[in-house]
Amino acid sequence: MTANWTLHEGVKMDDATASEVAKIACALKSLSAYTSLAMESEDAPEDLQAIVDEGLEAMTRIFVW
Repeated sequence: MTANWTLHEGVKMDDATASEVAKIACALKSLSAYTSLAMESEDAPEDLQAIVDEGLEAMTRIFVW
């Protein structure tokens, strides 16, 4: 199976771990989209967007989007 993700230069992670972390990154991106929609209708707690953004920032330090 070909990887559909790319690690930033200098990030060291075995393929199996990177594959699992990439799944988390995709979930965070989906959660980010959901959170944006939920925030518009004010159904989400205020700190949820900050938590999601923090997770996405962490993933951008690992993966090239």
